[in-house]
Amino acid sequence: MGVSLTGCVSSENLQKNQYLLFSQTVRGNRTLPSSDFEALIPQKPNRRILRLPITPALWFYRLGSRTYDQEAAQRALEAKRKEYDQFTEKPDSTKSYRKQERRYNRQLTRLRRRAEEGNWVMRSLGEPPAFFVETEAKENAQKMQRFLFNNGFFLGKASYSVDSNKTLGRRVRVTYNIVENVAFHLNQITYQIDDPRVDSIVRPTLKRSVLKSGERYNAEKIENERIRIEELLRNNGYYSFTRQYIPLPLNVDSSRTLSTDSAFRNLNLWLRIANPPGQSQHPVYTIGEVEVRVARAEDRSSLDTVQYRGLKFLLGKQNYAIRLLDSRIFLRPDSLYRLKNYQESQRQLFLLNQFRFANISFTDTTNRRLRTRFNLVPIDKYELSSEGGVFVLYQGQGYPGPFGTASFRVHNIFGGLGTFETALRYGFEAQTGFSLNSSGIGFAQELGVNTSLIFPHILFPGKARFIFSQLNPRTQVSLGYNYTSRPDYGRRLLRTALSYNWLKNNTHQYNFTVAEINYLKATIKPGEDGLAFLNYLNTQDSLGSTIRKSFLSAFSSSIGFTYTYNTNILGQNRRANFLRLSFESGGTTLNFFSNQQLESFFNTTATSGLQYYKYLRGNVDFRHYIPLRPKTTMAFRFNTGLVFGYGANKTAPYEKLFFAGGSNSIRAWLPRRLGLGSSIPYTSDTDILVPEFNPKRPGQFRYDFEQPGDILIEASAELRTHLFHLGGDINGAVFIDAGNVWTLRDNGSRLGENFQVRKSPSEYLSRNFVQQIAVGTGVGLRIDFSFFIIRLDGAIKVYDPARYFIYDPDRNGYVVEGKRPGEFIDERYFLPKFRFDKMFKGPNPLVINFGIGYPF
Repeated sequence: MGVSLTGCVSSENLQKNQYLLFSQTVRGNRTLPSSDFEALIPQKPNRRILRLPITPALWFYRLGSRTYDQEAAQRALEAKRKEYDQFTEKPDSTKSYRKQERRYNRQLTRLRRRAEEGNWVMRSLGEPPAFFVETEAKENAQKMQRFLFNNGFFLGKASYSVDSNKTLGRRVRVTYNIVENVAFHLNQITYQIDDPRVDSIVRPTLKRSVLKSGERYNAEKIENERIRIEELLRNNGYYSFTRQYIPLPLNVDSSRTLSTDSAFRNLNLWLRIANPPGQSQHPVYTIGEVEVRVARAEDRSSLDTVQYRGLKFLLGKQNYAIRLLDSRIFLRPDSLYRLKNYQESQRQLFLLNQFRFANISFTDTTNRRLRTRFNLVPIDKYELSSEGGVFVLYQGQGYPGPFGTASFRVHNIFGGLGTFETALRYGFEAQTGFSLNSSGIGFAQELGVNTSLIFPHILFPGKARFIFSQLNPRTQVSLGYNYTSRPDYGRRLLRTALSYNWLKNNTHQYNFTVAEINYLKATIKPGEDGLAFLNYLNTQDSLGSTIRKSFLSAFSSSIGFTYTYNTNILGQNRRANFLRLSFESGGTTLNFFSNQQLESFFNTTATSGLQYYKYLRGNVDFRHYIPLRPKTTMAFRFNTGLVFGYGANKTAPYEKLFFAGGSNSIRAWLPRRLGLGSSIPYTSDTDILVPEFNPKRPGQFRYDFEQPGDILIEASAELRTHLFHLGGDINGAVFIDAGNVWTLRDNGSRLGENFQVRKSPSEYLSRNFVQQIAVGTGVGLRIDFSFFIIRLDGAIKVYDPARYFIYDPDRNGYVVEGKRPGEFIDERYFLPKFRFDKMFKGPNPLVINFGIGYPF
């Protein structure tokens, strides 16, 4: 295959003196990293496999070009353009005209791509040949020499050499040779400022300057210092000041002759801030009249004028809360012009989510006063949206099914700049029953209705609601109902909440849930599946587990606080961090009453009435992203949490417990099926050291039940890289996951499920929680359509702490050679059990996870 791919590529269609670019290397640099020089080279060799001369993408491009006629593609494009021009000569506003216009635009876009980039094979699977061009190599070397100069290597040299030996054929290797020579460092930094008032503003801030004596000369830092001074002055009334008044090149003086007899050179730097031509000082501006126009284009003929706190509001047909709008405007009449007030006003108005445009313009009038005009164009009052797709409710037990979501929004409700939103979601999937003995197919379905009112301020009596205006505060009052139905059980949840949200800036977010109240109605379904599930709950209850209480009707309330720090921007491959800290206290107000009073009020018994909960819950989620190459990233995640139930039932609501396994967790296990600890996931009797195996998959444990825990520890590392483009960007990933969940208390239900820091004296439990960490690994595929990402991950188990059990070959025919009944089987290092010929049927099957977006 390699010969056929490279043979035709190296010689076919290559003209005389035409060579393919095989590789590019930067050598000789010692201080500056090679990646900085490589970033200056726009030309890239064709992609190869394992650095071998095998270029499949180039081969596909050649294959597609055999049937591609560029002249015909250009003629088709020109014909369609003429047809479109004739169509647009007689425009109208009918729906059919707009539909036909959109069709023409799609056709023109498709034909233009074909004419410019080739046919589908060439565009999607192929890659154009990368030819070596002598003039481009010269330009690259010149850019590298300028880069050396801009980084303090004034005597640096950059050149290139070309290798085209016989083994390469019609290919060349290009080597860029770097000679850095001595580096020049800043000695004295002198600021020459012509305007005394500007001098009094700039000089006290020099400690914040990015230019430091003793550091190597760096042109980028000098530019950053110019930007810093520009922003400083524009925040002190200098509306017309630009960095052009800090001229380049700066006055640079070497304290020694520019020679190469030393590895270190000092230089003095003079940075001048000049006055405008013909003037003795820079003008200072203040804000004059401020006019705020809030109207659509069709409303501008009849506007109502309202004066409020020195601002003039021109309003269209809709009413708006003038006081709220005023609290988001920081440009005030007679105040000094400040750039940060302009930026913050625009940002705050945009974050209201009420305006399509929020433009601010200035007009310089007499006496250096800026007449300020805000032009706010409201978005539509009513908004209806919908989406649909395929989802999986319970992976591993069902088959993907459809879902649909419809949302309705009302903007500027009651004229208070608030938003009313209601969303309806429904989805279902075919699902095998809880009991593996069941041959029927049931349906798992989910129905949700959520309604919320969002106010752009802190909903609180008095003037306090306007104190946090610069933090983009929001109050959300929500009411929701969710219904989940499975073949074995059903759950109905009614939820209402009041929460405050605010932003310190784009990276710091805060959420304070003042109150959240939930009412849960749970039922066990009749039939074989429901009976099997009920038997499991009763067995666990008799062993001391609290899971049975999670499937009784319940009432819960809580307050909570969440802080999020996020510097990761989707689509930008750069070093970033994500941290979420959350704390929640459930049933806090119930502490004012005794358990007897609460049980009487809620009519609580072991099997009826309403369960109530008192608990504390904390969670820490940290992620770190490291770019390795322009389209390659290393991502890490550490996630841990603890929930402590201190009420009479010693637990928390089911939704507040922790789970491991699934597409956003340990992907080698089915969703919510990992754990607890080293305990066996399922057994049908009290001999809990003997597991039940899947009768349809010999050697696989039965993972019928979700495994809720009180303690969660999980970590992941994932290498992400770009593969090719096919409709969207196709990205790949290699990952390893580790973690587990445990119970906080030893309730005696199963051996190995509780969290232990120290080793247990028991032979079976002679390991701490570190030795109970499960490990999985796998590969993934991501289809990136920019607006959403479809993700498929395939993972297998590497280390399974539960695979240490008593051997019993009579259970579903799982036979281990050389072992007798009653002996312990140690299969915790489980990776060797994976076999490609039994990828899904073997003891260690490939677990496929489907998801939307990245796992972390």
